[in-house]
Amino acid sequence: MRAATGAAPARTLAARNAVAAVFALNGFCFASWVSRIPDVRERLDLSNGQLGLLLLAMSAGSVLALPLTGALIERFGAAGVVLFGAVLDGLGLLLVSVGADALGVTALAALGLFLYGVGTGTWDVAMNVEGAAVEHELTRTIMPRFHAGFSIGTVFGALLGALAAGLHVPMAWHLGVVALVAVTAVLGAVRGFLPRALEVVGQTAGRVSAFTAWTEPRTLLIGLMVLALALTEGTANDWLAVALVDGYDVEHWVGVTGFAVFVAAMTVGRFWGSRLIDRHGRVSVLWSTMFVASAGLLLIVFGGHPAVVVVGIVLWGLGASLGFPVGMSAAADDPLRAAARVSVVSTIGYTAFLAGPPLLGFLAEEVGTLHALLVVVVLLVPSAFVVPAAREHPVRGLSRGLG
Repeated sequence: MRAATGAAPARTLAARNAVAAVFALNGFCFASWVSRIPDVRERLDLSNGQLGLLLLAMSAGSVLALPLTGALIERFGAAGVVLFGAVLDGLGLLLVSVGADALGVTALAALGLFLYGVGTGTWDVAMNVEGAAVEHELTRTIMPRFHAGFSIGTVFGALLGALAAGLHVPMAWHLGVVALVAVTAVLGAVRGFLPRALEVVGQTAGRVSAFTAWTEPRTLLIGLMVLALALTEGTANDWLAVALVDGYDVEHWVGVTGFAVFVAAMTVGRFWGSRLIDRHGRVSVLWSTMFVASAGLLLIVFGGHPAVVVVGIVLWGLGASLGFPVGMSAAADDPLRAAARVSVVSTIGYTAFLAGPPLLGFLAEEVGTLHALLVVVVLLVPSAFVVPAAREHPVRGLSRGLG
């Protein structure tokens, strides 16, 4: 039997709470930005294709930074890298808001998104590595609940963003306050991280490099799985609000509220997902969530009636909830190689955020924003074949049911 959380040392429980906090803050920042995407498109007078290219700047920043993040974590520790990422996030949000709202300069908004992408990418890998270290000490599945913390942050960020958009609060004020609050809160939270969480990784850094992790078949297959499932989640982040506005002719705040429903459903899925994984195993649960996400997308695109669309959004959120966190856990099954493997899987997964925005944007120009969402359903079919790579690694024991 796995140890109960109550039996864990106080230091581990404090680290668990600190990791949950930085996940929530990351989600809060992200949803705050996403909630203003329709306004950015309007203020900069962008087509869907041009908006996709603008969003590409954020993805490019993340993908360029991710391969280096494992080495940064080994050198400076997860706490230092999370704080570094939060500062870049804050600066990026400020530049986006000034560029899109105050000055109307697309290039400045793109620079802000690039910096935001670098910050959120490094922050993401570092908090997942720290989360994996805490999960190993607790000896039970908890990574989906950390990602539920991210989703809780996105709920608050999306609701605040919907309110700000509805009240026509200037983006500079809205995102500026978000940046200040997030950086200050992260500075306090990282002090609770495990003091030697990455020591075991550092001991083997010379033998197991990031390059070696790139040659491991299981790591690459997990990365491909995360690629498809990250696209499932990321498409909603970038395009759900816009698709509802374009496809159903609703107000911007209604579209943002639809995104809030999505992240609320994703939060529920991540909170309860840990129990499902412990009971049924990763593979069975992932296959089930992929089916649910596909059904939800079909209801959104073809449902027509508002009630059917809401059901579709809920199903999409539930279906998208576990792919990324389970992929991170699978990559970190062996704590000796967690930093390098999480960095590799994150890099591959973030390629979805690199390719997704322009792909959806160009498709939206041809078939409409709403119908462009169907590309996610198509990509989930082949990705189902690589899901077995995420089956629990023997290093962590056999006490949990396998898929």
